[in-house]
Amino acid sequence: MAYEFNLKNSFQDFNPSKFFVHCCLLVFCLLLALKLDDEIRCSYWVIFIPLWIWKGAALVGCIVGCFIWIRNPHYRIERDSSNHFRAMIIATSLQMLLLMFELMSCDKLENDRTQVLWLFVFIPLFSISVISIGLCVWALKHGRSCEFEIFCSTNILQFIFFALRLDNFVQWRWVIIFIPIWILLCIALICVFYVIILTLILLRSSDVMAEQKRNNTISAVGYTFIVTPLLVFNVLLTNKLDKIDNMPYVLVVIPLLASLVALIVTSFNSRGANYSLNMVSIHCWFRRVFFMTYTPFINFLGNISYTRSRDRPAADVHTTSSTLNKKSIPCSTKNPIMLSDDFNRGSVKTVSLDLPD
Repeated sequence: MAYEFNLKNSFQDFNPSKFFVHCCLLVFCLLLALKLDDEIRCSYWVIFIPLWIWKGAALVGCIVGCFIWIRNPHYRIERDSSNHFRAMIIATSLQMLLLMFELMSCDKLENDRTQVLWLFVFIPLFSISVISIGLCVWALKHGRSCEFEIFCSTNILQFIFFALRLDNFVQWRWVIIFIPIWILLCIALICVFYVIILTLILLRSSDVMAEQKRNNTISAVGYTFIVTPLLVFNVLLTNKLDKIDNMPYVLVVIPLLASLVALIVTSFNSRGANYSLNMVSIHCWFRRVFFMTYTPFINFLGNISYTRSRDRPAADVHTTSSTLNKKSIPCSTKNPIMLSDDFNRGSVKTVSLDLPD
């Protein structure tokens, strides 16, 4: 039976865009809950700082991408590069519309502008939702992920309900206002049950590779820890808004924070997703400069791949002293690592250390 410990794949599958966005949302939700409970007395402009950082990173990433595109004309010949550039411009445009909504929301909350309707504030979100419908078709046609676009396009009715309820055009209970979210959560729960059942079937199958079993197990656990806390959060939030429970917002938001933590963890296994903030160049710079210069121990540990096999024949375990004497370990550095004579009494498994680019 073999046991494998591989940190290198974790860093290779890391998606910095998702990690960064979910961290910003985590901090923002926590600050907003504390503000609503009057635990902190600061301006809403301070509460929204994590969102400003998110949009600032998106804008910087777009500027860097445009600069690279202009300095390298041969990228325009490649079809994939053109699609990546268009996707970057589209994603940045959506982020700027979202920034407009956040600015108007923050201004209305801070200054209590009663003359400004929430329907007017939600206009950028309505625009994003309508545009996202066409962008989903374009993304699927070009084989790109469209998680943000799908989220916006499927929640257009929810945004309308929110705006009407906040302006008191309708006096429905909040549990009715959240009906579109309940429908989406029910669909998500059905998908989670399907993934769990499929994972259990694959685990009992002997024809499936171990790597596929591991990926399906990670997906099932990740989806469970994302969807279930979201359902609990919506139940607590509707009870709080309908004044059924007098629970503070800090406790209400805990399930949402748990879902965001699960999303942060799954970002380490999301290499296939798109870099929606165009953070490829920023990520490469951070990897080269920070990890290789200032944290060499992380650089060393992040490139270790260790496999231990328990079912090994005795002939492979007992080797002669002459074979082990001055045996070198393959390494990408110029000077190979030499084993001393103290290792002659036992067997040493070959270890490969690969430094990043």
